[in-house]
Amino acid sequence: MITADKRVIIDADACPKSVRAIISSLTAAYGWEMVTVASFKHNIEGTHLHITVGDESQAVDFAVINLAKRGDIVVTQDWGLAAVLLGKGTRVISPSGRIYCNEKIEFLLEERHLKANVRRAGGRTRGPAARIKEDDEQFGRALERLINEGSDS
Repeated sequence: MITADKRVIIDADACPKSVRAIISSLTAAYGWEMVTVASFKHNIEGTHLHITVGDESQAVDFAVINLAKRGDIVVTQDWGLAAVLLGKGTRVISPSGRIYCNEKIEFLLEERHLKANVRRAGGRTRGPAARIKEDDEQFGRALERLINEGSDS
């Protein structure tokens, strides 16, 4: 049975399919609701709630911010979005399994700013490493921990 107050919301525009599959499995096992948010340019299938938005810059981010509430878990790799969501009392995790926290988000935002400056000056920054099986395993463990913490409240 799905409990409306127990949700995992996914910033699905850049979320790997393997991560969505893990979320689907864990939310079903624990009775949580799974919600995906993506622009109309992405084909997200499943029996879960899916919210489609336009392809304007930040449209998915604004939809996730408006939807999320205290106690939700949000999956995103966007550090700026994570910072806003932490301020709303949501728990935020990246598709690699990094659990964002208030103590470290400022450092991540500073790093993002510095990398953007390098790119604007014509430099290059390194992107994320190719996804491997261990990334999925780490994500699954971290998400299950957050779900269990949320189930206790």
